[in-house]
Amino acid sequence: MAPKKIKILFTIPNFDTAGSGKAMLKIIQRLNPEIFEPHIACNHNRGAFFPTVEASGIPIHILDFTTSMKNKLSGFLKCIKMSSFYRTNHFDLVHSFHYSDDYSEALSVRMAGKKWVYVKKNMNWKGNSWKIRTALANGILAQNTDMIEQFFPGNQKVVLCSRGVDTTEFHPVERDHRLMNEFSLTEKNRIILAVANLVPVKGIEFLVDAYHRVYQNNPNAVLIIVGDDRDPYAELLKKQAAEKPGTIIFTGKRLDVASFHSICDVFVLPTLNKGRKEGSPVSFLEALASGSCSIGTNIPGIKDQLAALPNHLFEPENVLALEEKINWALSLDETSRKLEIEKQLEIIRQGFTIEQEVKRHEDFYLKVLGK
Repeated sequence: MAPKKIKILFTIPNFDTAGSGKAMLKIIQRLNPEIFEPHIACNHNRGAFFPTVEASGIPIHILDFTTSMKNKLSGFLKCIKMSSFYRTNHFDLVHSFHYSDDYSEALSVRMAGKKWVYVKKNMNWKGNSWKIRTALANGILAQNTDMIEQFFPGNQKVVLCSRGVDTTEFHPVERDHRLMNEFSLTEKNRIILAVANLVPVKGIEFLVDAYHRVYQNNPNAVLIIVGDDRDPYAELLKKQAAEKPGTIIFTGKRLDVASFHSICDVFVLPTLNKGRKEGSPVSFLEALASGSCSIGTNIPGIKDQLAALPNHLFEPENVLALEEKINWALSLDETSRKLEIEKQLEIIRQGFTIEQEVKRHEDFYLKVLGK
């Protein structure tokens, strides 16, 4: 008789944006099917990415798995009620992909006598709720070393698990001339690329300022910004971009991100060292894996990924330092550029592939369950 599979429920609030949902699905789909039986729980069936998740064939449960704990008594009673769901469905372990400091989910799962773990995806750590959430967890996946040092010093429940990139999707390819034609670009253009949802923590305004300075001495330079541009912050960026000469292209959200890497000369991630910062930014890993010469701010997450290439880091909010790094990347001759890219590809091979991320998850689950 085959051994009983380990039944894991992955919880996430919604699939309104594809970021966390896509990352979660890539892990779930690669888990060893002879050992693990994954399920998904989310609050509703809306969201652009939900049909993709549904098409995967993984069982999906629609329910509210969190509740407010402002009133401790009513919150506690609701957790007791929610706990029956975990008992009835005989889950062995629940893995939360919730980004917030909610601890009601953990409480209800532990009431059911099940194991509960969570992934720490950003550098937020305000109030006592994160501490309660951590105390209730049977295990924690931290996405960068700064998290462990700042939030979990000496905590034996914590495992470092950086993100991984799918190298079958992101790898060096020939320049996409279709994309060049779409944006009226020529072989003379030197393309600076950023891929990010346009929210203030991403620090894109500093990149725009640095680009304008680069453009003064390099009029063939073009800045392309790929990402959701419906936030009011994006409108401020567009206004800033129009104030000085140069070519700055806002593409909005795109599904062909890999193609943009094929045409870029330098990729920039200028995230600020404040607020939620970064966990382990997959957009940067995608750039490294795609052969885009990549530079980023010296902050948690990014500096882990560039530990072997510290000369690719620059200080956040420092326009002059960013300008200098962009100019350095654009000035590389073909031999030097290939050498830098090969170093980046080696970083990915050594520890940041999706297969390595999945293996870290599988080992973590077995450890938490004592298997």
